[in-house]
Amino acid sequence: MKKSWLWPVLIIAVLVILFFTSYNGFVNSEEDVDQSYSQIETQLQRRVDLVPNLVSTVKGYASHEKEVLKDISDSRSRLAGAKSPQDEAQANDQLTSALSRLLVIQERYPNLKADKQFTQLMDELAGTENRIAVARRDYNEKVASYNKKVKRFPGALIAGIGGFDKKEYFKASANAQEPPKVDFGGNS
Repeated sequence: MKKSWLWPVLIIAVLVILFFTSYNGFVNSEEDVDQSYSQIETQLQRRVDLVPNLVSTVKGYASHEKEVLKDISDSRSRLAGAKSPQDEAQANDQLTSALSRLLVIQERYPNLKADKQFTQLMDELAGTENRIAVARRDYNEKVASYNKKVKRFPGALIAGIGGFDKKEYFKASANAQEPPKVDFGGNS
C-alpha cells in the first residue's frame, strides 16, 4: 500500500509533459504562421516601393492618365496602412487592379513600352507578384495547419487554455475576380 500514491503522480506527470509538449507545438506553429506572414509583408513592401518609380516613369509619357496614376498611389497608401491580413488582402487587390489598368496604358503608349526603365520596373514588379503569390500560398498553408491544431481535440483544449486563437487566411476579396474597368474614350 505504500506505492498507491505512485500511479496518480505518474499520471499527473505524463499529463503535464503532454500539456507542455502540445503547448510548445502551438507556440512553434504560431511562430511559423507569423514568420510566413512577414514574408507576405516583405513582398508587399517591395511592391509598394516599386510603385512610385513606376508611376513617375509613366507620368513622363502619359501625364493625362491622372486617374489611373491617382488610383495606384491611393491603393499603395491603403496597402501601406493595412493592419490585418484581410485589410492587406483587400488593399493588395485594389493595387493589383490599378496596376493592371497601367498595363493597358502601356499598350496605348509605344514609347513607354520601349522605355528601358519602365520595362525593368515592370519586370521587377512581375517578379514581385510571383513572390507575393508564393508567400500567400505558404502563409495560407501554415494557417491551415495551425487552425487544424486549434480546432482538433485535444488541441482545442490546450489552445483554449493557452490563448491560441484561429488565424485569418490571406484571401482575395470578392471583387478581385472582376476585370478592371478601362475607359478607351478620350475622357482620361
